[in-house]
Amino acid sequence: MSLEHEAISVDIGLRLRELREARRISMRELARRSSLSANALSMIERNLTSPSVSTLNKLAYALEVPVTAFFRIEPDKKRVVFMKADQRSRVPFSRGLWEGLGGEAFIGKIEAFLLTLEVGGTSGPHGMLHSGHEFVYCLRGNLEYEVDEKYYHLQAGDSLIFASQLIHRWRNAGKTVTNAIIVISGFVESEHPSEFHLASVQNPDPLPEPHEVSERGM
Repeated sequence: MSLEHEAISVDIGLRLRELREARRISMRELARRSSLSANALSMIERNLTSPSVSTLNKLAYALEVPVTAFFRIEPDKKRVVFMKADQRSRVPFSRGLWEGLGGEAFIGKIEAFLLTLEVGGTSGPHGMLHSGHEFVYCLRGNLEYEVDEKYYHLQAGDSLIFASQLIHRWRNAGKTVTNAIIVISGFVESEHPSEFHLASVQNPDPLPEPHEVSERGM
């Protein structure tokens, strides 16, 4: 996504307020998390000042969303979404690629994306949690999911389902490229769960090695 082009038509102050209120974070709490003053945040939300790229990165980290969330324009929601392969929204990150599979344009509470991970690709050092339920299907390679401090090793054909309120994260635990489809459903209407996954890859680090609680599949 080109931030320069999107910034022209998107109300950054409004997006900041929407993201903050959707997560039920007060202005004071966001100021604490981002190391910015409440007065500066108020001026941004009222469009009295334009935030720098550095400030947006601090806010994105504090809100646990990718910086692109400030520039997202909601598409028209449809009851039927047909998407050709070359129409997918794509977000590359360190050692990986996120591809939307149409959930962003669907009227229901479901999001789906295709995850491609190179060797060592990971969701980052911190776990994530959000509302709804998560379904994971490994298409190729070896995918390690940590859910509620337990490790699950998925190979091609394996699947995993869990409540997304449990802290979770993932990595490519094998020696080849990993592909997986992730489907999130039943989330709070104001949430965009895939953004939590995108936010987590902003500061990637390897996950710790699995312990004896590890499991393969379900």
